[in-house]
Amino acid sequence: MNKALEATARGLRTFGSDVVDGFFEITHNGFALLGLATVFVVLALMARPDLRESGEVHLMSWLESRKPAPEATALEPNAIERTTAASPKDLPKQQAAVAFWLSKKYRVAAEPLSVLVAEAYQLGQRTKLDPTLILAIMAVESSFNPFAQSQVGAQGLMQVMTRVHVDKYESAGGTLTAFDPVTNMRVGVKVLQECIARAGSLEAGLRYYVGAANLDDDGGYTSKVLAEHERLRLVAAGRTLPVVPPAVLRTQPIPVGAPANNAKPDVAPPQKVALLAAS
Repeated sequence: MNKALEATARGLRTFGSDVVDGFFEITHNGFALLGLATVFVVLALMARPDLRESGEVHLMSWLESRKPAPEATALEPNAIERTTAASPKDLPKQQAAVAFWLSKKYRVAAEPLSVLVAEAYQLGQRTKLDPTLILAIMAVESSFNPFAQSQVGAQGLMQVMTRVHVDKYESAGGTLTAFDPVTNMRVGVKVLQECIARAGSLEAGLRYYVGAANLDDDGGYTSKVLAEHERLRLVAAGRTLPVVPPAVLRTQPIPVGAPANNAKPDVAPPQKVALLAAS
Protein backbone atom coordinates (compact mmCIF):
# COMPACT_ATOMS: atom_id res chain seq x y z
CA MET A 1 0.00 0.00 0.00
CA ASN A 2 2.78 2.43 0.93
CA LYS A 3 4.70 1.53 -2.18
CA ALA A 4 1.64 2.29 -4.31
CA LEU A 5 1.27 5.73 -2.71
CA GLU A 6 4.92 6.51 -3.20
CA ALA A 7 4.72 5.46 -6.83
CA THR A 8 1.68 7.70 -7.34
CA ALA A 9 3.46 10.67 -5.71
CA ARG A 10 6.49 10.19 -7.89
CA GLY A 11 4.28 10.06 -10.94
CA LEU A 12 2.55 13.29 -9.99
CA ARG A 13 5.87 15.02 -9.37
CA THR A 14 7.19 13.81 -12.68
CA PHE A 15 4.02 15.04 -14.45
CA GLY A 16 4.23 18.45 -12.79
CA SER A 17 7.89 18.77 -13.67
CA ASP A 18 7.16 17.86 -17.28
CA VAL A 19 4.36 20.43 -17.42
CA VAL A 20 6.59 23.21 -16.03
CA ASP A 21 9.44 22.30 -18.37
CA GLY A 22 7.08 22.25 -21.29
CA PHE A 23 5.62 25.66 -20.34
CA PHE A 24 9.07 27.25 -20.18
CA GLU A 25 10.03 25.61 -23.44
CA ILE A 26 6.93 26.89 -25.18
CA THR A 27 7.38 30.37 -23.67
CA HIS A 28 11.02 30.45 -24.68
CA ASN A 29 10.19 29.37 -28.20
CA GLY A 30 7.29 31.84 -28.30
CA PHE A 31 9.51 34.76 -27.36
CA ALA A 32 12.02 33.60 -29.93
CA LEU A 33 9.32 33.48 -32.57
CA LEU A 34 8.05 36.91 -31.50
CA GLY A 35 11.55 38.33 -31.76
CA LEU A 36 12.01 36.82 -35.20
CA ALA A 37 8.65 38.15 -36.30
CA THR A 38 9.60 41.62 -35.06
CA VAL A 39 12.88 41.49 -36.95
CA PHE A 40 11.09 40.47 -40.14
CA VAL A 41 8.54 43.26 -39.72
CA VAL A 42 11.26 45.87 -39.19
CA LEU A 43 13.17 44.63 -42.23
CA ALA A 44 10.02 44.66 -44.31
CA LEU A 45 9.16 48.23 -43.25
CA MET A 46 12.70 49.37 -44.02
CA ALA A 47 12.49 47.81 -47.45
CA ARG A 48 8.98 49.15 -48.12
CA PRO A 49 8.57 52.80 -47.01
CA ASP A 50 5.01 52.78 -48.36
CA LEU A 51 4.11 50.04 -45.89
CA ARG A 52 5.68 52.00 -43.04
CA GLU A 53 3.71 55.13 -43.92
CA SER A 54 0.50 53.14 -44.21
CA GLY A 55 1.18 51.55 -40.83
CA GLU A 56 1.84 54.92 -39.24
CA VAL A 57 -1.43 56.28 -40.61
CA HIS A 58 -3.39 53.32 -39.26
CA LEU A 59 -1.63 53.61 -35.90
CA MET A 60 -2.38 57.32 -35.62
CA SER A 61 -6.00 56.69 -36.57
CA TRP A 62 -6.27 54.06 -33.87
CA LEU A 63 -4.72 56.37 -31.28
CA GLU A 64 -7.06 59.21 -32.27
CA SER A 65 -10.05 56.92 -31.93
CA ARG A 66 -8.92 56.03 -28.42
CA LYS A 67 -8.69 59.68 -27.29
CA PRO A 68 -11.45 60.85 -24.95
CA ALA A 69 -14.01 63.24 -26.39
CA PRO A 70 -13.24 66.96 -25.76
CA GLU A 71 -15.11 68.59 -22.92
CA ALA A 72 -18.23 70.38 -24.11
CA THR A 73 -18.18 74.19 -23.71
CA ALA A 74 -20.51 77.05 -24.53
CA LEU A 75 -17.89 78.83 -26.67
CA GLU A 76 -18.46 79.29 -30.36
CA PRO A 77 -15.71 78.83 -32.97
CA ASN A 78 -16.79 82.01 -34.80
CA ALA A 79 -16.62 84.30 -31.75
CA ILE A 80 -13.59 86.05 -33.27
CA GLU A 81 -15.92 87.56 -35.88
CA ARG A 82 -17.67 89.53 -33.14
CA THR A 83 -14.51 90.68 -31.41
CA THR A 84 -13.66 94.38 -31.71
CA ALA A 85 -9.92 93.95 -31.35
CA ALA A 86 -6.80 93.86 -33.50
CA SER A 87 -3.06 93.74 -33.04
CA PRO A 88 -1.54 97.21 -32.58
CA LYS A 89 1.53 95.93 -34.42
CA ASP A 90 -0.54 95.91 -37.61
CA LEU A 91 -1.20 99.65 -37.39
CA PRO A 92 0.92 102.32 -39.06
CA LYS A 93 3.65 103.63 -36.75
CA GLN A 94 1.78 106.87 -36.00
CA GLN A 95 -1.46 105.12 -35.07
CA ALA A 96 0.33 102.43 -33.06
CA ALA A 97 2.04 105.11 -30.96
CA VAL A 98 -1.33 106.70 -30.19
CA ALA A 99 -2.91 103.34 -29.33
CA PHE A 100 -0.12 102.36 -26.91
CA TRP A 101 -0.11 105.78 -25.23
CA LEU A 102 -3.87 105.74 -24.71
CA SER A 103 -3.70 102.16 -23.48
CA LYS A 104 -1.23 103.10 -20.77
CA LYS A 105 -2.99 106.29 -19.73
CA TYR A 106 -6.53 104.94 -19.55
CA ARG A 107 -5.55 101.42 -18.51
CA VAL A 108 -7.39 99.65 -21.26
CA ALA A 109 -6.14 96.92 -23.59
CA ALA A 110 -4.23 98.05 -26.66
CA GLU A 111 -5.97 95.50 -28.91
CA PRO A 112 -9.50 97.00 -28.82
CA LEU A 113 -7.98 100.49 -28.78
CA SER A 114 -6.22 99.65 -32.04
CA VAL A 115 -9.59 99.22 -33.75
CA LEU A 116 -10.82 102.53 -32.35
CA VAL A 117 -7.68 104.39 -33.38
CA ALA A 118 -7.82 102.97 -36.90
CA GLU A 119 -11.52 103.87 -37.14
CA ALA A 120 -10.82 107.40 -35.88
CA TYR A 121 -8.24 107.91 -38.62
CA GLN A 122 -10.64 106.62 -41.28
CA LEU A 123 -13.44 108.84 -39.98
CA GLY A 124 -11.08 111.79 -39.84
CA GLN A 125 -10.12 111.28 -43.46
CA ARG A 126 -13.76 111.17 -44.56
CA THR A 127 -14.99 114.06 -42.42
CA LYS A 128 -11.90 116.32 -42.46
CA LEU A 129 -11.75 116.15 -38.65
CA ASP A 130 -8.48 115.52 -36.88
CA PRO A 131 -8.55 111.86 -35.71
CA THR A 132 -6.77 112.82 -32.51
CA LEU A 133 -9.66 115.20 -31.77
CA ILE A 134 -12.14 112.32 -32.11
CA LEU A 135 -10.03 110.21 -29.76
CA ALA A 136 -9.68 113.10 -27.31
CA ILE A 137 -13.47 113.45 -27.09
CA MET A 138 -13.82 109.73 -26.37
CA ALA A 139 -11.11 109.97 -23.72
CA VAL A 140 -12.83 112.85 -21.91
CA GLU A 141 -16.36 111.52 -22.39
CA SER A 142 -15.99 107.86 -21.40
CA SER A 143 -12.32 107.02 -20.79
CA PHE A 144 -12.85 104.46 -23.58
CA ASN A 145 -15.60 102.57 -21.78
CA PRO A 146 -18.04 101.49 -24.56
CA PHE A 147 -20.74 100.72 -21.97
CA ALA A 148 -20.64 104.06 -20.17
CA GLN A 149 -23.94 105.82 -19.46
CA SER A 150 -24.52 109.19 -17.83
CA GLN A 151 -27.33 110.17 -15.48
CA VAL A 152 -29.13 111.96 -18.31
CA GLY A 153 -28.91 109.04 -20.77
CA ALA A 154 -25.78 109.76 -22.80
CA GLN A 155 -24.36 106.40 -23.86
CA GLY A 156 -21.29 104.73 -25.25
CA LEU A 157 -17.78 105.83 -26.11
CA MET A 158 -18.76 109.33 -27.26
CA GLN A 159 -21.67 109.69 -24.84
CA VAL A 160 -24.30 110.41 -27.46
CA MET A 161 -27.84 111.06 -26.28
CA THR A 162 -29.34 107.96 -27.82
CA ARG A 163 -32.97 108.97 -27.39
CA VAL A 164 -32.29 112.26 -29.18
CA HIS A 165 -30.44 110.69 -32.11
CA VAL A 166 -32.59 107.62 -32.70
CA ASP A 167 -32.65 108.30 -36.45
CA LYS A 168 -28.88 108.10 -36.70
CA TYR A 169 -28.86 104.54 -35.36
CA GLU A 170 -31.62 103.21 -37.62
CA SER A 171 -29.35 102.20 -40.49
CA ALA A 172 -27.13 100.26 -38.05
CA GLY A 173 -30.04 98.24 -36.65
CA GLY A 174 -31.47 100.34 -33.85
CA THR A 175 -30.53 102.15 -30.67
CA LEU A 176 -28.95 99.10 -29.04
CA THR A 177 -26.02 99.61 -31.41
CA ALA A 178 -25.15 102.66 -29.31
CA PHE A 179 -23.05 100.22 -27.29
CA ASP A 180 -21.20 98.94 -30.33
CA PRO A 181 -17.92 100.90 -30.17
CA VAL A 182 -17.52 101.57 -33.88
CA THR A 183 -21.18 102.48 -34.43
CA ASN A 184 -21.13 104.84 -31.46
CA MET A 185 -18.01 106.50 -32.85
CA ARG A 186 -19.61 107.05 -36.25
CA VAL A 187 -22.78 108.52 -34.78
CA GLY A 188 -20.78 110.65 -32.36
CA VAL A 189 -18.63 112.05 -35.16
CA LYS A 190 -21.75 112.90 -37.18
CA VAL A 191 -23.20 114.73 -34.18
CA LEU A 192 -19.88 116.54 -33.69
CA GLN A 193 -19.90 117.65 -37.33
CA GLU A 194 -23.39 119.06 -36.92
CA CYS A 195 -22.37 120.87 -33.73
CA ILE A 196 -19.35 122.50 -35.35
CA ALA A 197 -21.34 123.47 -38.45
CA ARG A 198 -24.08 125.02 -36.33
CA ALA A 199 -21.74 126.84 -33.95
CA GLY A 200 -19.25 128.01 -36.58
CA SER A 201 -16.07 126.98 -34.75
CA LEU A 202 -14.51 124.00 -33.03
CA GLU A 203 -14.57 125.51 -29.55
CA ALA A 204 -18.20 126.59 -29.82
CA GLY A 205 -19.07 123.25 -31.42
CA LEU A 206 -17.66 121.41 -28.42
CA ARG A 207 -19.89 123.49 -26.16
CA TYR A 208 -22.86 122.41 -28.26
CA TYR A 209 -21.65 118.82 -28.12
CA VAL A 210 -21.59 118.78 -24.33
CA GLY A 211 -24.95 120.55 -24.13
CA ALA A 212 -23.60 123.79 -22.68
CA ALA A 213 -24.20 126.11 -25.63
CA ASN A 214 -26.64 128.25 -23.65
CA LEU A 215 -24.72 128.13 -20.37
CA ASP A 216 -22.06 130.51 -19.08
CA ASP A 217 -19.73 127.65 -18.14
CA ASP A 218 -19.18 124.25 -19.74
CA GLY A 219 -17.44 122.87 -16.63
CA GLY A 220 -14.04 122.97 -18.30
CA TYR A 221 -15.13 120.45 -20.94
CA THR A 222 -13.78 122.30 -23.97
CA SER A 223 -10.39 122.97 -22.40
CA LYS A 224 -10.08 119.31 -21.34
CA VAL A 225 -10.83 118.08 -24.84
CA LEU A 226 -8.45 120.54 -26.50
CA ALA A 227 -5.68 119.74 -24.02
CA GLU A 228 -6.01 116.00 -24.62
CA HIS A 229 -6.21 116.68 -28.35
CA GLU A 230 -2.90 118.51 -28.23
CA ARG A 231 -1.23 115.71 -26.26
CA LEU A 232 -2.45 113.09 -28.72
CA ARG A 233 -1.32 115.24 -31.64
CA LEU A 234 2.19 115.37 -30.18
CA VAL A 235 2.21 111.61 -29.54
CA ALA A 236 1.14 110.99 -33.14
CA ALA A 237 3.98 113.25 -34.28
CA GLY A 238 6.50 111.05 -32.47
CA ARG A 239 6.92 112.98 -29.23
CA THR A 240 7.38 111.01 -26.02
CA LEU A 241 5.00 112.33 -23.39
CA PRO A 242 4.63 111.21 -19.78
CA VAL A 243 1.59 109.08 -19.07
CA VAL A 244 -0.51 110.60 -16.30
CA PRO A 245 -3.71 108.62 -15.57
CA PRO A 246 -6.83 110.82 -15.42
CA ALA A 247 -7.88 111.92 -11.96
CA VAL A 248 -10.58 109.82 -10.33
CA LEU A 249 -13.68 111.90 -9.73
CA ARG A 250 -14.99 111.68 -6.18
CA THR A 251 -18.42 112.85 -5.13
CA GLN A 252 -18.73 114.91 -1.96
CA PRO A 253 -20.30 112.89 0.88
CA ILE A 254 -23.66 114.12 2.17
CA PRO A 255 -23.63 114.88 5.93
CA VAL A 256 -25.61 112.20 7.72
CA GLY A 257 -27.31 114.59 10.16
CA ALA A 258 -28.17 117.32 7.66
CA PRO A 259 -31.91 118.17 7.66
CA ALA A 260 -33.57 117.59 4.33
CA ASN A 261 -35.18 121.06 4.22
CA ASN A 262 -31.78 122.77 4.59
CA ALA A 263 -30.13 120.89 1.74
CA LYS A 264 -29.36 122.94 -1.36
CA PRO A 265 -30.84 121.63 -4.57
CA ASP A 266 -28.35 120.12 -6.98
CA VAL A 267 -27.55 122.06 -10.12
CA ALA A 268 -28.76 120.15 -13.16
CA PRO A 269 -25.89 118.97 -15.36
CA PRO A 270 -25.72 119.97 -19.04
CA GLN A 271 -28.08 117.88 -21.12
CA LYS A 272 -25.58 115.81 -23.06
CA VAL A 273 -24.94 115.35 -25.88
CA ALA A 274 -25.73 117.87 -28.61
CA LEU A 275 -29.48 118.30 -28.66
CA LEU A 276 -29.53 119.09 -32.35
CA ALA A 277 -32.60 117.06 -33.18
CA ALA A 278 -34.80 119.94 -32.16
CA SER A 279 -33.10 122.37 -34.55
